[in-house]
Amino acid sequence: MAIQGERIRVLNDVEPRADGAYVLYLLQQANRATFNPALELAIEEANRLDLPVVACFGLLDGASGFPEANARHYAFLLQGLADAKAGLEKRGIGFVMRKASPAKVAIDLAEDAALLVLDRGYLAIQKGWYAEIVKAVETRIVQVEGDVVVPVETASKKHEFAARTLRPKLNRLWDPFIAELKPRKPKHAAGTLKLKSAIDVSDPEAVLAGMTLDRVVGPVKRFIGGETEARTRLKAFLKDGFAGYGADRNMPEAAAASHMSPYLHFGQISPVEIALAIREAKTGDDDDRGAYLEEVIVRRELAMNHVFYTEGYDSYAAAVPEWARKTLGEHAKDERPHAYTEEQLAAGETHDRYWNAAMQEMRETGYMHNQLRMYWGKKILEWSPSPEEGFARTLRLNNRYFLDGRDPNSFTNVAWVYGLHDRPWQKRKVFGTVRYQSENSLKKFDAKAYVKAVEKLCAAEA
Repeated sequence: MAIQGERIRVLNDVEPRADGAYVLYLLQQANRATFNPALELAIEEANRLDLPVVACFGLLDGASGFPEANARHYAFLLQGLADAKAGLEKRGIGFVMRKASPAKVAIDLAEDAALLVLDRGYLAIQKGWYAEIVKAVETRIVQVEGDVVVPVETASKKHEFAARTLRPKLNRLWDPFIAELKPRKPKHAAGTLKLKSAIDVSDPEAVLAGMTLDRVVGPVKRFIGGETEARTRLKAFLKDGFAGYGADRNMPEAAAASHMSPYLHFGQISPVEIALAIREAKTGDDDDRGAYLEEVIVRRELAMNHVFYTEGYDSYAAAVPEWARKTLGEHAKDERPHAYTEEQLAAGETHDRYWNAAMQEMRETGYMHNQLRMYWGKKILEWSPSPEEGFARTLRLNNRYFLDGRDPNSFTNVAWVYGLHDRPWQKRKVFGTVRYQSENSLKKFDAKAYVKAVEKLCAAEA
């Protein structure tokens, strides 16, 4: 069960430090103790060098915190890290967590490391951490991709126009990457090392209470963080919800979603592990498998492609294609039958009860079904004073309330509302030739049943 070579990048090609006390792994994107190729490679290297493995995590707090992250996001993150810590220690791997940037923690601990292993994310802030680490760390640095099925540069060397252009490339490549990853056994336990963790994440609520952050958007009961919970949910989905997924996935009231997106966002489960489970599922048919793999591989990795190859992916000017900006600009002064402030949108105070229900689900539970997310975003464009302000509002609301906000999928899906990965359609007021979505789209599912389901979910959060 070798780790595919395409997943591995050497960022500092020097020999490992001869007097190093351990192999260091910066656990930052892949927050899990199993099915983690970066961790398994760290164990392989440590065994080769007769050393233990230490994993570390940098917790951003206060003014230097992760952009737009709040108590909701941090509660879920810390629950996952508590689970990961327990799993790492069970495997004989040390875990050090400090309040500092991931780069600073890695740089400090790398002074006594023979070798540094990084996992990989694609956001600008993550790229900045890696660049800072490479500049400061003198020992060997190896980065291992564990957040996508097919590594981004392997799948495509350019920004893809749409899912239809990336899909055939992924289809040709993904079979060898959808492979089991067996856990390696460390030869040396890290228990003898005298490293101190400044934060004991075993009590995530206590850690959260000691942080300086936005607490207006609080934790949710609907989702519990961690790889253990992720696998429990996946198993339940395959047993009870997967059969019929191909037909029901666009019906919010059908409860056909797997709810894996928060766990994927925080790296608490591997997309490869999910893809393997889908392929091997006893329930469901080929249509169900194909539909799910389309979402977890093609659509998700199209988003990774977008943020990787787009500088300024969080801005209207850079993320929205020229044709869409042009047509939206030509219709920017069109009369809008309804106009709302951002505060009214956040409170769900519009004339549209179904939109309000979707906003309530998002605001109170941290989740919204994909079918409603499209409608939700298109209406913000329609109800905002300009396309630029609509884009900014959509992204702010998305990143503030969704558990999986601030994700490549988030930036890509918001830009899709404004024309990314799409083509011109029939011209309309406000939208120009950007795709419009009317209330008629709600007729494709039982919208009244959806509203009742949201009311029940939100009552459970109270």
